[in-house]
Amino acid sequence: MSVDILMPALSPTMEEGNLAKWLVKEGDQVSSGDVIAEIETDKATMEVEAVDEGVIAKILVAEGTEGVAVNAVIAVLAEEGEDPGSVQAGSGGAPAPAPASAPAESAPAPVPAPKPEKAQETAPVSAAVPSPGKRVFSSPLARRIAGQNGIDLGALSGTGPNGRVVKRDVEAAMAAGTGKAGAAAAKPAASGGAPMAIGAGPDPRKIAGQLDMVYEEIPASGMRKTIARRLVEAKQTVPHFYLTVDIELDALLAMRKQVNAAVPEGVKISVNDMIILASAKALIDEPDTNASWAGDAILKYQSADVAVAVATDGGLITPVIRDAQSKSLSTISAEMIDLATRAREGKLKPHEYQGGTFSISNLGMFGVREFAAVINPPHGAILAVGKGEKRPVVRTTDAGDELGIATVMSATLSCDHRVVDGAVGARWLNAFQKRLENPLSMLL
Repeated sequence: MSVDILMPALSPTMEEGNLAKWLVKEGDQVSSGDVIAEIETDKATMEVEAVDEGVIAKILVAEGTEGVAVNAVIAVLAEEGEDPGSVQAGSGGAPAPAPASAPAESAPAPVPAPKPEKAQETAPVSAAVPSPGKRVFSSPLARRIAGQNGIDLGALSGTGPNGRVVKRDVEAAMAAGTGKAGAAAAKPAASGGAPMAIGAGPDPRKIAGQLDMVYEEIPASGMRKTIARRLVEAKQTVPHFYLTVDIELDALLAMRKQVNAAVPEGVKISVNDMIILASAKALIDEPDTNASWAGDAILKYQSADVAVAVATDGGLITPVIRDAQSKSLSTISAEMIDLATRAREGKLKPHEYQGGTFSISNLGMFGVREFAAVINPPHGAILAVGKGEKRPVVRTTDAGDELGIATVMSATLSCDHRVVDGAVGARWLNAFQKRLENPLSMLL
């Protein structure tokens, strides 16, 4: 009997993913454990392994297809002795998916934004208007071009897979002057239309069109959409407040130099590694900050699982150093290098970037002096770290106040006021500051 290959759930919250690439083709022989495809989630690219041996009889979802539902059949495997040509979609017991949508066409080169039509002509619609009562299958690019030019997708005959309306169909209609949406459809509704997304603000396409601005439209990746949604939720639902402290780093830098001279060749401890360890130790010192808001309770964690923001081409991701308070600097350094490398390659596993109890965002290497970060729910706080730089400082001695120079770093703690009160956040910052200014305490 044939075996259905299903879209896997790569995390507990995953509902759909993108089928990025097939590593096999129809007719290929595979064994259990062979990597056959790559799946993109909103955070990473994961490999799909064959669960049995046999021949790839049918590939039902083309590579590049977006929004494939979890547990949809993406391919069918013919077992030994079975004729691959006789295998039917979904014969392995799971429902076959709807016809696979073709990947969106490549985005065109930068073009001038659509100009506003003359007053006596119909204004272009902001979205493609299909014929009433008719469901139209179309590519995202075709819908965008149709929307910008007032083309009724329902009036077009699609030449793409399964009759899908694609870019060339819309361009052909534009060239022929056909398929224009009626004035009633094209006129924006005064009320009752689709509501603007919360926090979306004015439509930048409309403004660009009015001002004849030239732009390139880049479709948002799944990761970027997730980042946008989570940041809006965080700023709208989490009551932020901010605390900043200046930390002298000279003792820390001196100890780092000694440590790097003593560690094995190839190992190099960074200031960021020491910040991670100091944060974790401070979370154990002041456990009220190592907490999350759970709606009707506060969860206080026993371990400091520190999530560290890593910039990738697709956006920000926060791999987690588990039990950071109990690890050595060399272990933290090795884990951070490995996690950051695989984060940029899109190869992190879900358990490596999910969870955590506290976050760190360090922009010091970019020359940023000070900033405030947005909390990463459900964490109760996030630390924003600026660059270390020479600054004048005043020190009080028995002889009086003296002006000196020190390497100083500004650190800002963003707190969820439902979990972390002002005094609690201040105590954590003081504990963190003491750990860095007396770095030997981190090794105890």
